[in-house]
Amino acid sequence: MPSRILKGAASGALSLLVAAALAHGQRRAKVYVVTDLEGVDGIFNFDLQCIPHQSPRYEESRKLLTEETKAAVGGLIAGGATDIVVYDGHYGGQNLSVADFDSPKVRLLLGQPISPTLELDSTYTALVFIGLHAMAGAKNAILAHSYSWDIENIWVNGKAVGEIGGRVMLAGALGIPAIMLSGDRAACEEFRDLVPRGRCAEVKSAASASAGFMMPHAAACELIRRQALEAMVHAGEVAPYSLPGPVEVKVEFTTNAHRQFAPRPGVEQLDGRTWVFRGQDLMDAWLKFSSF
Repeated sequence: MPSRILKGAASGALSLLVAAALAHGQRRAKVYVVTDLEGVDGIFNFDLQCIPHQSPRYEESRKLLTEETKAAVGGLIAGGATDIVVYDGHYGGQNLSVADFDSPKVRLLLGQPISPTLELDSTYTALVFIGLHAMAGAKNAILAHSYSWDIENIWVNGKAVGEIGGRVMLAGALGIPAIMLSGDRAACEEFRDLVPRGRCAEVKSAASASAGFMMPHAAACELIRRQALEAMVHAGEVAPYSLPGPVEVKVEFTTNAHRQFAPRPGVEQLDGRTWVFRGQDLMDAWLKFSSF
């Protein structure tokens, strides 16, 4: 099929999505966007690219993250979002700049500390992830880890989770659906396992834990913008993740990192590097371990 016909068809489909969004535009739609860096297109080496103001290619990485985030924001607004909070979730929230965003519908959440629940509350309509990586131990994943490099596994009621799963469950506990993610193929698979009806922008795939096949940056941003738009238009089709209590969070640390927790009800050490945190619900159990 000629490229002009394909472009015309894509443009027509996009117009229908925008029209659908405008038809629902009278509703207030507040979206929380979690950003990270390891899942951004073009990122493959932590020391080279991911340490703020120290890594040789950090400024390029910050630019890539900023433009992916702006693409998502543009798609969400086109899809009907009326308020957007963007959480800078990498390395203490020192990566994004207010100088790079111009919509009055957007606010950035920068710096630390913030609340253990990331300032997320039930006033939000949807949760979106940009630049997320797969959990520690994930196969065929680039820079996979779970919150920190000293965690080997996290299970919630027996289900393996990482940063994606923990925050999908946090949002679900507040009645908020997670509707979209951008990251590598492994992160997208992890997200779809939790949210089968969610949208995903797969911007790269792994060749190893520190190498991968990357999209051209402009193509990745366009994919993210479109998936964010579609996710926003179809947000009502995605249910919040439901996790009935009681809840058990089990955390296994690496052999090189032994954390100690204060003994108290609901906290138990199983062996030299494994702890269990129990509670009546997700919040009660997880917050005995750490923040989200």
